[in-house]
Amino acid sequence: MTAPSAVPTEIVTPRLRLRRPDPADAEALVAAVNASLPQLREWMTWAQAPMALEASRENLTGAAERFDTRENLRYHVWNADGTELVGSSGYHALDWRVPKGEIGYWIATAHAGQGYAREVTQALTDLALTDRAAGGLGLRRLEIRCDPANGRSARIPPALGYALEARLVNDDVTADGSAVRDTLIFSRV
Repeated sequence: MTAPSAVPTEIVTPRLRLRRPDPADAEALVAAVNASLPQLREWMTWAQAPMALEASRENLTGAAERFDTRENLRYHVWNADGTELVGSSGYHALDWRVPKGEIGYWIATAHAGQGYAREVTQALTDLALTDRAAGGLGLRRLEIRCDPANGRSARIPPALGYALEARLVNDDVTADGSAVRDTLIFSRV
């Protein structure tokens, strides 16, 4: 199977808008990441140092290109009126031959604890597992992977009907590289 030719560039949920990355969003991304750095640093390898504006523009240019080629479908999460960046999510590790992918997510600290990650993950799960003929991506397998120590992240998949498939022991290192950690793999098929 090949990548779908049509993928929505915007997804609207009851409280949020998920939009394809755009280099014009660089300032909003820098502000959200840098304000959330103390919390993100614990879980995200890319959040070990403050984000610079030019690096953000380059990152977003690449993310938009990968979205357009269907290599990686990252979405930025905005509030309902599209004026404030709330976080980011999307489909990673896509393999269109199967087809399968993985959902990742982070929410800015100022917006944490409001159920946004769950709302975003539900919307992306629905789109991913809907047949292409009905406007979905037609994935046959969808995963969420996380550090078992990240309890907030690990609570989302079971709440959305994902099954815990495995706990890979000593599978990775912590975001800062200081210790070995396990990885939980949740899936929906």
